[in-house]
Amino acid sequence: MNATKNSKFGLTGKILLGMGTGIFLGLLLRNLFPASEFVQEYITDGLFHVVGTIFISSLKMLVVPLVFISLVCGTCSLSEPSKLGRLGGKTLAFYLLTTAIALTISIMAAIVIHPGSVSLASESMNYSVKEAPSFASVLINIMPSNPLRAMADGNMLQIIIFAVIFGFAIAHIGERGKRVAALFDDLNEVIMRVVTLVMQLAPYGVFALMAKLALSLGTETFSSVVQYFLVVLGVLLLHGFVVYPILLTLFSGLNPFTFVRKMRNVQLFAFSTASSNATLPVTIETAEHRLGAHNKIASFTLPLGATINMDGTAIMQGVATVFIAQVFGIELTLTDYVTVVVTATLASIGTAGVPGVGLIMLAMVLNQVGLPVEGIVLIIGVDRLLDMIRTAVNVTGDTVATVVIAKSEGEFDEQVFNDPKAGKTSGSFDQEVHKAGY
Repeated sequence: MNATKNSKFGLTGKILLGMGTGIFLGLLLRNLFPASEFVQEYITDGLFHVVGTIFISSLKMLVVPLVFISLVCGTCSLSEPSKLGRLGGKTLAFYLLTTAIALTISIMAAIVIHPGSVSLASESMNYSVKEAPSFASVLINIMPSNPLRAMADGNMLQIIIFAVIFGFAIAHIGERGKRVAALFDDLNEVIMRVVTLVMQLAPYGVFALMAKLALSLGTETFSSVVQYFLVVLGVLLLHGFVVYPILLTLFSGLNPFTFVRKMRNVQLFAFSTASSNATLPVTIETAEHRLGAHNKIASFTLPLGATINMDGTAIMQGVATVFIAQVFGIELTLTDYVTVVVTATLASIGTAGVPGVGLIMLAMVLNQVGLPVEGIVLIIGVDRLLDMIRTAVNVTGDTVATVVIAKSEGEFDEQVFNDPKAGKTSGSFDQEVHKAGY
C-alpha cells in the first residue's frame, strides 16, 4: 500500500472501518446462527476473544512503564516545589469541578425525565458485588509500601505517588540528577516508539472487540431499561460535547471545534477499549503532538486523570442512583442528593480506569444513601455499552484539563493546536504506520 493512499485513509479511518465491519459481522453472525455453539465457542470466545484480548493486553503492557517514565520526566522538569504544588492543585481542582458538574446534571436529568418504573422491581433481583473500599482505605492505600509491587499489581495511584516523589528527588540532586533525567527522557522516547508500533494493531483489535460485543450483547436487555440508557447517553453527550467545550473556551479561549476534531482518535480508542488506562498512550500522544500541550504538563495531568477523573462514571452513578430509587419507590431527600454528589465525587478518586469498575463504586454510593444494591442488576445488560461511551467522555475531560492547565502555566504551543496538520508530519501514529509500510 503506497503512502499516498495511506495519507487519505489514516489511522482514524482504519479504526472506523474496523469498528463498523466488526459490528456488522457480529450482528450478521448472531442473526444467521442465533444459537450456534460453534459460533459461540470458536468465533465469539475463540477468534474474536483472542484477537481483542491480545490488543487490550498490548495496550495495558505499556501503561505502567509509560505512566512511571512520563511522570518522572514531567516531575523532574518542575524543579520548583511551588510549581509542582500549584500544578497539582490546579489539576485536582479542575477534575473535582468537572465531576461535580457531571453529577449535578445527571441527577437533575434523571429527576426530570424519571426513567425508573416500579414495575421493574422484582423479588428475584440478586446482584453480588465486591465490597467497595472505604474512603479512609483509599487515602491510606495512596502511599505505596512497595513500589515494585505497586507496578506489578498496576496500582496507578501508588505508581503516580512514587513517580512524583522520584522525579522530585531527581530534580534536586544537581548534576547527577540531570544525568538521570536525560536517561528518562531517552526512555520516554523509546516507550513512545513502542506505542507507535502497538498502534499498528489497532484496527484489527477494534474489529475483534466490536464483533464480539455485537455477538454477545442481547437486544432484550435494552427494552426494559431503554429510558435509563437514553438518559445516561444524553447526559454523557451533553457533558462531552457541550460542557467540556464551554469550559475549554472559558478557561483558555481556544477553539472548541478544533479540540473536538483532533480528539477523534483518542475517543475512538477509549470507546473500543472501555479503559482510560489502556487509552493513555494515545491520549498523551494526542495532547502533546496534536494539541500542543508540553510534555511536562501532559505527563503529569493525564496519568493522574486516568486514575482519578471519572466524569463519565459519575454520570452513570448519578442517573443510576435516581433510577434505582424510582424503581423501588424510595423518595430521596435533598440531603440524599447532596450525599450522592459528594460521595460519588470522592469515589472517583479511587476508581480504577478499567472496564466495569463503575458498578463496584456505584454499590458504595447506593449504600451511602440506603438504596438496595440489588437494583444494579437492572442496568448490567446495557452497562458495557455505556461503559465504552463514558470512557470516551473520561479521556476527553482529562485532555481538556491538560490543555487548560498547560495554557495557564505557559507550557502550551497554540500554533500546534491551530495547525490541522500538527502531529501528522512527525511523531504521529499515522506517519509512523506509513513509514512502516502499512
